[in-house]
Order: sequence, then structure tokens, then C-alpha cells
Amino acid sequence: MRFTRVIWLVLGAMLLALVSACGGAPQVVEKVETVEVEKVVTVEVVKEVEKIVTVEVEAEAVPTEEEAMEATEEAMTETSQETGAAAAQKDRGDIRIVVVSHGQASDPFWSVVKNGVDQAAADMGVTVEYQAPQTFDMVAMSQLIDAAVASSPDGLVVSIPDADALGDSITAAIDAGIPVISMNSGSDVAQELGILVHVGQTEYEAGFGGGERMAAAGVTSALCINQEVGNVALDLRCQGFTDAMTEAGATVEIIAVDLADPIDSQQRIDAAITANSPDGILTLGPTGAAPALAALEDAGLIGQIQLATFDLSPEVLEAIRDGNMLFAIDQQQYIQGYLPIVLLTLYNANLNTIANDVLMTGPGFVTQDTAAQVIDLSAAGTR
Repeated sequence: MRFTRVIWLVLGAMLLALVSACGGAPQVVEKVETVEVEKVVTVEVVKEVEKIVTVEVEAEAVPTEEEAMEATEEAMTETSQETGAAAAQKDRGDIRIVVVSHGQASDPFWSVVKNGVDQAAADMGVTVEYQAPQTFDMVAMSQLIDAAVASSPDGLVVSIPDADALGDSITAAIDAGIPVISMNSGSDVAQELGILVHVGQTEYEAGFGGGERMAAAGVTSALCINQEVGNVALDLRCQGFTDAMTEAGATVEIIAVDLADPIDSQQRIDAAITANSPDGILTLGPTGAAPALAALEDAGLIGQIQLATFDLSPEVLEAIRDGNMLFAIDQQQYIQGYLPIVLLTLYNANLNTIANDVLMTGPGFVTQDTAAQVIDLSAAGTR
């Protein structure tokens, strides 16, 4: 401390002065007199030191009680902020999120969704589990959601192709305090179920936009190929497409095919072409587009019947580039997988939320002008 150093310096200086002053005094001094002198000197030194110390103390700025409290609070706040930030950063590694989709990761569309999920998990430093039923099976999907809820994850991402079948399981997750984000399908029911936000496109509007483009290309009679009848999102796509075409004076027939059986799908499309003589076909995904394209090639109708689809795959992009397909409606499924993981991480670590009910990822349209560029991106598994 500074005060201690001052005292020792003063004591040293005064003792040196005393020795100098006594230098000419007689060498023989009685013991008693020496003792008395030492006492006098000690008293004088103490008095001088007290004066100096008093001056030093008065010169110091002594904080008031209020100032001391404020300083303490500031120090505690800084410590709390540093500790909180460190805790949030550390907790991120403990966050576990479960994704349950109705589409399998082996599907060309859903493989891109999973790539987005995996990349977000790596970027955010969290653990993510991706699950899906082996086929389009709402009972199996609801069971997967129930099992996920029972494991108490820090977040749940779900697609909602059928709210009637999945609603109770999703509500159970929310009632258990698990934050839920929906993706891809379910934009029309997400808010009603209490979901934080839906990440995807609004399906009816996307279908309507496809109908407008098809009508603008001169199509007057079209087929809408539905590869997952019962998937509300796909039903909305066909409904939007039909409404837009009807407004333009065209007609639409809806044809159901089996997602898991491309050969049977091609045969059904062949039969529908023969029965309806359409000049346009809209499919609702790559698994519908592939058998439709094969049917047109086998019948020698490429270019005579305009073909368009929802969503992307290498085959779809090549057909658009080569002029064998009119366009693809792109909902950017990579970010449908990526963004929910980011949002749930931020919700857990920082209680961040999105104000919008739907975070729109589409629709966008890939045409012959842009297909080659998107093909390059698709090779990386992000489109």
C-alpha cells in the first residue's frame, strides 16, 4: 500500500537527520539520557508521520456509500454478462434437435433437405437426428414424433402433410414445452397448432403461379399428376394450379399415381394422356416428373405436350436445359432443412424468434435460361 511506503520513507529521513544532528555531541552519554532522547525522538517522529498520513488520507478521493454500491453492481453485471455468454456458448454443444419428415432422405428432393439439416448442425455446433417413415405413412410418422417427444429434445422440426393425422402428436410436443418449427408442408396449419414458424412456401400460391405460367405458354387442357394423394400440401398445389388455369379458360384433370412405383405411374400417365388428350402436364415433384417424362418420350410427344414440375432433381434440370420441360417451381428445399436448425439453436441459446408466421423459401422458377447454373449447384447437393 502507498501509505505504508510513505511512513517508512519519513521514518528513514528523520532518523538520518537525527544522526546528523547528533554527530558533534559528546560520545559519552549516560544510558538514561539516551533512553529519554530516544523517547522524545520517537514521539516527534510519530507526530510528524501522523501529520503526513492525515494529509495523504485527506488527499485521497474516498467514495460515498452510493458510489461504492454502483461500482459493485457494475462489476457484478460485467461478471454476469461474461459468465452468461460463456454459458450460452457452452450450452450450444448440448442442444439436441430432432427432425421428422414425411419424405425419405433417399428421395432426390429430401436428400437436399437433409443436406441442409446436416450443414446447419455442423455450422451451429448442435446435435441433430433426422428421421422419416420408410414410405408415406402418417401413422408411422406420428409414432416417430411421439418417440421424439418422449426423448425430450431441445427442439423439434416436422413436416405436416396431414394435420388431422399428426396434429395430436405435434400438440403433445408443444404441451411438453418443446419448441416446434414446421417445414416444407403445413404452412396453412402451423399457426393454429402453436408452431413457432413455418419454413417453406405457401403451396396454393405456388400452384397458382405454375398455372399462370402454363396458361401463358398456351396450354388449354392439362393434367395435374399427384404422387402423394392425401398430402394436403400437394392437394393445395393442384388446387392452385386448377384455379389459375380455370381463370385462363383452360381445364385440368387430377391424376393420382404411386410415389413408390414409377412403372405403374408411367402407365397411369400414358392412360390419362390417351383419355384426355392434354397439351400440358404439371407434376408435383421429381418422383412424378420422371415417369411423366418417360411417358412423353415413349409416345413421341416431347415438345407437343408442355411438361412442368414442382421441385428439382438432376433429371428435371437436364430436361429443362435441353428444352424438354417448360419450367420447375423451386421452393429451395436446402434452406427448408437449414433454417429450422439455425432458428431452434438461436431460440435455445438466445430466445430469438421470428415475427412472421411463414418464412417464405419459394416459389421461384427455374427455366431454360437458368437451368445450367442450377445444375452446377445441384452437383454440390444444395439445389
